[in-house]
Amino acid sequence: MTIFEALRQDHEIQRDLLNRLVATHGASEERDTLYKRVRTELHSHAAAEERALYVPMLEVDLTQEKARHSIAEHHEIDELLERLDETDYSATSWLTHAKQLQHLVTHHLDEEEQEVFQLAGRGLADDQKTALADEYQQEMQRQRDA
Repeated sequence: MTIFEALRQDHEIQRDLLNRLVATHGASEERDTLYKRVRTELHSHAAAEERALYVPMLEVDLTQEKARHSIAEHHEIDELLERLDETDYSATSWLTHAKQLQHLVTHHLDEEEQEVFQLAGRGLADDQKTALADEYQQEMQRQRDA
């Protein structure tokens, strides 16, 4: 498995969780449970992805700019999560923020899959892509367990 395949698997989990989250209503137990899973998944994924993909990309001239852009998008996602944390589940603005989060994350994932992965595929060695997948999966497990 390459780093790109490992990331795509987790991207599908994120898309599914976000679709389910924006379909929830009010201050429900379902919304609380899903939001906590989304938040954990996004934080874990960003930390593991930055370590396993973006740090190596920063070391290659060809991929530096894309890596920096993607890291900046992770910070935007963090800011939206903070806004959601500060908003009551029953507030009408909560769902608005959740939909903004879904839009931003989906844009980010699509951009990674359609642009970043192709560029990184050219900049990283084949054996490195496999080693980075292992590193990513180990870091994801550490993040989820924490």
